[in-house]
Amino acid sequence: MSSHFFQPRFEDLPSVVPVFPLTGALLLPEGHLPLTIFEPRYLAMTLDCLGQGRLFAMGQPRDPTQDPSPLYSVACLGRVVSFVETGDGRLGITLEGVCRLKLLEEKELHRGYRRFAVDYTPFAADMQPAPTAPSPDPDFMPVLKAYAEANGLNLDWKALREIPREALVTSLAMACPFEPSEKQALLEAPTPAERATLLTSLLRIGAASPITGGSRQ
Repeated sequence: MSSHFFQPRFEDLPSVVPVFPLTGALLLPEGHLPLTIFEPRYLAMTLDCLGQGRLFAMGQPRDPTQDPSPLYSVACLGRVVSFVETGDGRLGITLEGVCRLKLLEEKELHRGYRRFAVDYTPFAADMQPAPTAPSPDPDFMPVLKAYAEANGLNLDWKALREIPREALVTSLAMACPFEPSEKQALLEAPTPAERATLLTSLLRIGAASPITGGSRQ
């Protein structure tokens, strides 16, 4: 991961973080996730974070019908890199992925939002530059084309070919309408190369069984 003035150091990451539970939302290290914040508890969370390092985590509920729901144990810390007031009581923000984490003990609610003690240790490599770029999978682009055609997606293929492979995998993993359990599997993939392999498999499945109405045919 690139280092700059605003990027927190691994040793400075907070040991207790707010968590925004959102089904189907995937944040990966170095990925960018746009969000519209409107619930009072998450507006409070975002405003608190803006004054305290601009950091909170995205996590997936195990059972979206429950509130609060148990969460998957692996989530991703994000940093608010931009925000704007919409004029109707909402905030539009962009969250940049920093580092994955393990959720440990849940703390008491603060201003209505959830907070957890966390452990970043298993994912320290998320904040280190990759030693070498992963080798391109020769099947990746043909599989992506088949997925796009099956799902009626109009993609800029020239632009896609110019994006570094790891950045492309991150963007597609976050943007494609996979099932929540598939999104979680992409998040938990141990290495970028393994995430790319899993993404290729999911694209291949999605090409054979297109998404309609948020679920596979």
